Amino acid sequence: MILASFSVVLGIVVGVIVVLAVLLFVGGYVANARRQPHLDERLGAQIAAADAALADARAEDRGWDRATIEAAARAAIAPREARELQLVQVLDRPGTDADQAVFHVVGADGQESTVTLGRRDGAWVAV
Repeated sequence: MILASFSVVLGIVVGVIVVLAVLLFVGGYVANARRQPHLDERLGAQIAAADAALADARAEDRGWDRATIEAAARAAIAPREARELQLVQVLDRPGTDADQAVFHVVGADGQESTVTLGRRDGAWVAV
């Protein structure tokens, strides 16, 4: 009799623990699913900022004048106005005429595009 009531109590306790474990698992899964898009967006922004900073540093290290390159990029997209102009890649190949700078452009209308500049006779022009 005592053994039978002990089995019943043990079954109830195990059942409650299993139900709690399932509820905690489902709750954690739902919380993670809600949080993940925000984390992905933030991580993407951090990666883009790091890429831009790296491209800026590399251009500066190579002695490229940022103002001159930006002016050439703005001229390449004219008459469209740029709300955001971000240097994303620097290609420093042998010889100055093989150098390239790639910009990510966000226009005033929100439209995104990419502009690639190269050096021709010492001046930066759209490629």
